[in-house]
Amino acid sequence: MLKRHLTSSGRKSFQPHRAAVDNHSEELYYCQVPAVSPGLIKLHLTLMVLVFAATTTPRLRYILDFVGSELFEVPITTTSDKETFSASSLVRINYSHEQFNGTVFDIHPVGLLSENGINTAEPDVFLLDKTKALYKTTGDFPFDVFSAVFYLLSRLEEYQPHTRDEYGRYAHTNSIAFREGFLDQPVINIWLAAFKDALIQHYPDLVFKRQQFVCKLTYDIDIAYSYLHKGAMRTLGGYIRSILAGKWQQVAERWQVLRGRKQDPFDCYEWLDALHLYCRLKPLYFFLVAKKPAGYDKNIPTGKRAFRELIEYYASRYETGLHPSWQSGDQPKLLREEKEWLEVVADKPIHMSRQHYIRFNTPETFRQLMENGIADDYSMGYGTVNGFRASVCSSYKWYDLLKEESTALTMHPFCFMDANALFEQKQTPQEAYLELTGYYDTVKRLNGTIITIWHNHLLGYDHQSLEWRQMFELFMKETVYWDAYSDANSDHS
Repeated sequence: MLKRHLTSSGRKSFQPHRAAVDNHSEELYYCQVPAVSPGLIKLHLTLMVLVFAATTTPRLRYILDFVGSELFEVPITTTSDKETFSASSLVRINYSHEQFNGTVFDIHPVGLLSENGINTAEPDVFLLDKTKALYKTTGDFPFDVFSAVFYLLSRLEEYQPHTRDEYGRYAHTNSIAFREGFLDQPVINIWLAAFKDALIQHYPDLVFKRQQFVCKLTYDIDIAYSYLHKGAMRTLGGYIRSILAGKWQQVAERWQVLRGRKQDPFDCYEWLDALHLYCRLKPLYFFLVAKKPAGYDKNIPTGKRAFRELIEYYASRYETGLHPSWQSGDQPKLLREEKEWLEVVADKPIHMSRQHYIRFNTPETFRQLMENGIADDYSMGYGTVNGFRASVCSSYKWYDLLKEESTALTMHPFCFMDANALFEQKQTPQEAYLELTGYYDTVKRLNGTIITIWHNHLLGYDHQSLEWRQMFELFMKETVYWDAYSDANSDHS
């Protein structure tokens, strides 16, 4: 029975009570959910899931932790003892080639989760209900879903020999998702939905975790202003380049902005704030703060008061993260310096990060992030094409394949970046809008999290940004707003 406890207000509250159900000290967990009828409490019995495997390897434990966090309210437990598994009254999943009596859900392993090191063998791919899947087997599920999820989440293919793009990054054309045509789908979430349906056939009373759709807007502030606060030498250089290129309109615009007669074209911050307020969203801002701007690092000098005030303002209102400079990828010590500088200006700890130009090397970059106190990374995506790099629309822990261990670093994958659509895919704003809303609808249907990346200098007031600005506003007002409005109403109902 349930234990009663007094709250600080003197009211009686219910607390979960664990009870042994057999001689093996297995446990039942009770979840408390309000019933439709007033004054009544409906208790859903949530059975623990027990997985049998010959050996519980670090890889298997990692995947079961992920699957458990996605589907269930309680962790998945494992056993290698046949008698314990046979006698269990819990939800039983047999992840082996052993045979057991009674109601058991069989998944036949292909062996990937029992391996160590980097296997260069590529998984077989087949079509399952209009969705590609990996590692076809027999059993109660048509493929080894645990190995398939691990292959994609761990980014095993990025440890294998591969070609690099012009920026030295893992080229998306290497990936199995691109070559097999499912880069535009979060197939892991689709698989887990199918896995859930299959489990219900065996265990109709099994209660699953209720996931909620989340839309998260993020901004990379690479170039805070187009003309303002650049310093004398960079301003002079800008004039000279425009004159030599015959861009007289740009020369005139720079003069007007510097004289205070016109707004800086990249200064769209108030407009963004208004949209966020209208749509009831709190975005996440990443700031590039290279101490010595050079090459691909074109941020405003960190010594400029206006830049510091911009960071202070957003750090006080929204979540703020570091956008490690390109230079920090070659000089790791700069990562710590940039993070410490940002923490001083933001006046709060910085634990979120996204790599500039989505430039990272696996596993070195992620190890460096953890060594410098980064707990959440938002870099998992491509800098050349939109889609689901890790084939998932949920956050997950990074797995270090060379050390064969799950880490504390949480990965937050994105699927759409404005710069990809504009510069790499050469899309029109209309084409980008269709791709973006397609991802949005897919992730919403799966109750996942869609993370998008935007840049102030691509949403600004210059003529080249006008149509992209309109596309973004349309997305916010015609798509994002209505879901936020519905959520707000449901919270107050």
